[in-house]
Amino acid sequence: MHRNRLRIVVVGGGIGGLFAANALIARGFDVTVYEQAPALSEIGAGVFLTPNSVRQLQRVGLGPAVEKAGARVGTGSHYFRHDGAPIAPVQVTDSVGWNATFGMHRADLVELLAAALPQGVVRTGHRGTGFEQAGDVARVSFANGATAEGDIVVAADGIHSELRHYAAPPSRPVFHGSVAYRGVLPHQLIPHWPTDRWMMWLGKARHFLTFPVRAGELINYVGFVPADAEMKESWSAPGDPGMLRSEFEGWDPRIGALLSQVQKTFRWALYDREPLPAWTTGRLTLLGDAAHPMLPHLGQGANQSIEDGMALATILARVDSNNAPTALLAYERLRRERVAAVQRGARENGMRYDSSYTDLGVRDAEIAAHAAFRRRLYDHDVVPEAEAAAVALMRVVNP
Repeated sequence: MHRNRLRIVVVGGGIGGLFAANALIARGFDVTVYEQAPALSEIGAGVFLTPNSVRQLQRVGLGPAVEKAGARVGTGSHYFRHDGAPIAPVQVTDSVGWNATFGMHRADLVELLAAALPQGVVRTGHRGTGFEQAGDVARVSFANGATAEGDIVVAADGIHSELRHYAAPPSRPVFHGSVAYRGVLPHQLIPHWPTDRWMMWLGKARHFLTFPVRAGELINYVGFVPADAEMKESWSAPGDPGMLRSEFEGWDPRIGALLSQVQKTFRWALYDREPLPAWTTGRLTLLGDAAHPMLPHLGQGANQSIEDGMALATILARVDSNNAPTALLAYERLRRERVAAVQRGARENGMRYDSSYTDLGVRDAEIAAHAAFRRRLYDHDVVPEAEAAAVALMRVVNP
């Protein structure tokens, strides 16, 4: 068997699973994606793509599709105090000034990732419920009674992953006391709203974010507010537009003008997990939110999932079925420290955004200085380090 014809089962047809399938197929692997929903879809909300992931999307030939479906976010992006007083510009480029930062509608991103896959790769209506392995075969069982076998199983089935417990010790999602109201508005309803920038307003215990999606046809908004009680994490729990408006009453009039047009909104409780000590057991590994769910306060959830997929494909390209379990451990070692740092950074940034400071001048100075962290984040290219990890791996398996 040619080493690149490894059979790989990906459980989860979200952004992480679909990008991983693209990256793996580009390396010559035999990939099937199993998604629990009856059809691939995403609720109407935005996702922020940054240079560290866009360079990976370009590598698999999806750069033009991102350019067409996304909305490039430019240097007019800014942080404001709740009343509209400016704080600092937002870092949207890497250190050399490359602007590859896009607002994307989640549905558009899922669609373009799925459209790039060969027909028949994605199979819907399959919720992974069980895993077992023996010898060189890994097997997933599904709630509908079906099973799938491969050399490797990649669990990309989200924060509530059904397969996580086979690879990692038990852990509970951590609720962070906040809820995000989210949705999109047609730009024609707010025609004076800029379509080329990311803007965030910061106030006590809450903050408000907007950025364009779908080539500027839509404006994505997210209002982060305190929650009184824990809620089940969901992308699609209905929210009350009137309550959302009341949460930001008295803020910058621009926010009031936008919220006056909101007729329907969704509510999303904010959870992450503590960094996991292990992602891999034998021929099973975790990817994306199944491995490292994070708060949205760095806009890196989807971006880190894309990095995962490219790292996995790069390392597996060097091995055959016999060495696959060792390669999965190399992938885990490569990714675990970076994503744990991003998880922690997202928590810290949330405290800044929600003005958890007695001196807002200190908060504002930290917001301005945070540009350096973002440059380092965006400069990162996972491929060279994954290639180095793969070379080191081959020295071990073929001394």
